[in-house]
Amino acid sequence: MATKKSSVYDESKIKTLSSLEHIRLRTGMYIGRLGDGSNPDDGIYILLKEVVDNSIDEYIMGHGKKIDISLDGATATVRDYGRGIPLGKVIECVSVINTGAKYNDDVFQFSVGLNGVGTKAVNALSTYFRVVAYRNGNYSEAIFSQGQMQKNRKGKASEEPDGTLIEFQPDEEIFDEFRFNYEYIEQRLWNYACLNSGLRLYFNKQKFESREGLKDLLSNEIGDSALYDIAHFKTKHLEFALTHTSNYGETYFSFVNGQFTSDGGTHQSAFREGILKGINEYFKKNYNGVDVREGIAGAVAIKLKSPVFESQTKNKLGNTEIRGWIVSEVKSGVVDYFHKNTTAAKRIEAKIVQNEKLRKELNTVKKEAKEAAKRIEIKIPNLRDCKYHRDQPKFGEKTMIFLTEGQSAAGSLVSARDVYTQAIYSLKGKPQNVFGKNKAAIYKNEELYNVMMALAIEDSIENLRYNKIVIATDADVDGFHIRNLLLTFFLNYFEELIVAGHVFILETPLFRVRNKKATRYCYSAKERNIAMGEIAHPEITRFKGLGEISPREFGQFIGEQMRLVEVNIKSIKTILNTLEFYMGKNTPERREFIMENLI
Repeated sequence: MATKKSSVYDESKIKTLSSLEHIRLRTGMYIGRLGDGSNPDDGIYILLKEVVDNSIDEYIMGHGKKIDISLDGATATVRDYGRGIPLGKVIECVSVINTGAKYNDDVFQFSVGLNGVGTKAVNALSTYFRVVAYRNGNYSEAIFSQGQMQKNRKGKASEEPDGTLIEFQPDEEIFDEFRFNYEYIEQRLWNYACLNSGLRLYFNKQKFESREGLKDLLSNEIGDSALYDIAHFKTKHLEFALTHTSNYGETYFSFVNGQFTSDGGTHQSAFREGILKGINEYFKKNYNGVDVREGIAGAVAIKLKSPVFESQTKNKLGNTEIRGWIVSEVKSGVVDYFHKNTTAAKRIEAKIVQNEKLRKELNTVKKEAKEAAKRIEIKIPNLRDCKYHRDQPKFGEKTMIFLTEGQSAAGSLVSARDVYTQAIYSLKGKPQNVFGKNKAAIYKNEELYNVMMALAIEDSIENLRYNKIVIATDADVDGFHIRNLLLTFFLNYFEELIVAGHVFILETPLFRVRNKKATRYCYSAKERNIAMGEIAHPEITRFKGLGEISPREFGQFIGEQMRLVEVNIKSIKTILNTLEFYMGKNTPERREFIMENLI
């Protein structure tokens, strides 16, 4: 009887990949998620960001005040007017890893890109990549495909100003069926403009420019909701803007070397501490930090030579040595602002006193709610927890909690989930509509109280137990209503969760099309119709609710193929009007909208 030959593990099995081969094989290590362009963190936007970052670095170092960016279908072009790549090093700078000037502090002190990897990754992941450097009336051009050089040439370009042009088309072998969303690009370019006041960015001839930096960014985000004129402070390495609004919680936009840090980090913590110290010093009081920061909206940006991030996605800064000087500078800036703006000082003092009064009233309600909770059950009802949580380094980023309606849907999820990283919370019914209600409403409603406690966000958003909050409701009228009620709850009290990108909606299939040979799950009527044309004599099932999908089937919809839609808001200023329209009093305008859009 023949025995099965085992695979031999010897020298011949050891393979060394070139840098470009490694980028193509392990793309996620370099740019994170791939995606299809429906999420602002998808790979195609990271490619564009890496190219633009190089141009931003030129401006930071004092060269070139304009960047032209354009999209023609799937082809992106970025032209800056900086120094231009040295002509003799053009090929190496876009194709050889660990080649570049960003390792030289004399040339680039505060780089925002991937430190010599960025354009190489773009090159390796593009079917077409063209680079042209212009210097002193000469040019050097190289064209690549999938990182392999196709041709290069040099010559005179007397009419062209100095700078660099990069043109690329993402590789469809890597990025399947992608599409650029202009809104995501425009938001990033607006951030760039605010972080680099005086720089002009043009995207398809639309201009992005900021004269007052983070003050413009914050003003654009919060609109007319500021209780006093935005405080603005700027030095060589630190810039911040802050004000208070009538919203709940704290909202921050923090950046390191131009990188948006959605989860904050040491610079954001130091910013918060500096605000408290500055206010207490100015008023000669010892106000509680909670009262000072309730309703605050702030933006902070720092420039750092060697930033250390706590995750590959650069969402959270970890440098601890920066705390002291940030706290000190923020405190000085806050004190100086209030000395010069006494009207603003009076308004913030009134806000703090009001916050203190509301907190004391809320503490009484909290105490009663906690006493009631203890009498019911020590554990949070309807929560099936997972083993790991967000604060644990190994699996923290993968952790998520599904908020679902009823026990039947929860049953499928519980059976199919990953017990290490996926928790389930099943709602008993429709949550209360909390639009326009104060925070005491949470403590008077058992369901919402339990959701808050399950997420561990009662005292601070930083304590959030799971990295992703996934709303998993049925694709019917009741399911959409529950989804809206939950979103109203988060937007009304914990909008920071959404600003930081922690809230998602689970997409589940509406149809199953199958015969004995093939099964296709479809997320829309269009997908169903295509499947019906490709599968002979199909049996079609319409899923009315999550509970109808068996645990065996459900596993694939919350596994690696899971489809999540991130809940994001273009700016905070639109929240109140949107919630008023959908969740406020039943107005004639809303009735008309429903009748026009009713399917």
